[in-house]
Amino acid sequence: MFSKLRDSFRKGMEKLRKKEGETSSPSQESLSKRKPSREKPEASGLRRITTKQLSEKDIDEFFDSIELDLIQADVALEVADFLRKEMKERLEGERVRRGKTDEALTESLRESLLMAFRKEDPIRKLEDAIKKARLEGRPACIVFLGFNGSGKTTTIARVAHLLSKKGHRPVLAAGDTFRAAAIEQLEVHGERIGARVIKHQYGADSAAVIFDAVKFARSKGFDVVLADTAGRAHTDRNLMDELRKVVRVNNPDLKILVVDSLTGNDAVEQARRFSEAVGIDGVVMTKTDVNEKGGSILSVAYATGKPILFIGTGQGYDDLRPFDPEEFVNQLLG
Repeated sequence: MFSKLRDSFRKGMEKLRKKEGETSSPSQESLSKRKPSREKPEASGLRRITTKQLSEKDIDEFFDSIELDLIQADVALEVADFLRKEMKERLEGERVRRGKTDEALTESLRESLLMAFRKEDPIRKLEDAIKKARLEGRPACIVFLGFNGSGKTTTIARVAHLLSKKGHRPVLAAGDTFRAAAIEQLEVHGERIGARVIKHQYGADSAAVIFDAVKFARSKGFDVVLADTAGRAHTDRNLMDELRKVVRVNNPDLKILVVDSLTGNDAVEQARRFSEAVGIDGVVMTKTDVNEKGGSILSVAYATGKPILFIGTGQGYDDLRPFDPEEFVNQLLG
């Protein structure tokens, strides 16, 4: 996974090593021609020979060498600019041992990448919402949002399967009354994982379907409703109006956006539109097992400021993995 993004960073580091290898042993003549140092006395002498002071130019050269590769790996330009700025704030003017510049940059890049993510325990987030609702004498309502083809319905089934294994009793609400076969698809998932599905006819009010599912769950002792919603193009105004009504009528405990990680930089635009229209509490990125780029995960996390909760890693119901930003960054940097 994410080989293209990983290769982008490694390419930049390799160029840096080559450059440093050419200039790592300053001659006495070159030292004598240098301008007087503005450093404190203890930073001069031998230390000036064995160390190098990182400049803004060093960091710009590193990013200039990888910027196109980052964009091709689905990293949004604003994210690349953020990383560049963060690293300048951390490293500019710092002294590092000659031959170790790449290590200093790697560590700074690691810290900067982690700054783009908001870390939360996804399972705890779900269970806290259920616990809070239970204390209020009602089932929790979790609404899933996302563009058609993102894997939203399958993700709902996977979350239901996960919660069932934790001892919860989920109900599925077939709130996508627009897409052909959406209700039947959810029913198939429900049969496979042993979850009850509440549905209306196609064309019915999505908000009403979810409202009835919550009412059913409350009367039968189920503790959480996982609601599907329509997913027409995110530029469709009618869709956003429908989702606003779903949220207004049902006041969900969590709104989770499901994004296809293969959609590239369009993933950022999708995330922003849903976030602006109804607000989101977290994101699930799907199809990461076949994603060679990986930049969309970084970009969506930065653009929304919300946690990536899970990543889809395969075709089965157990192929939903809690997202760990540190593991992701370590995978990129090695």
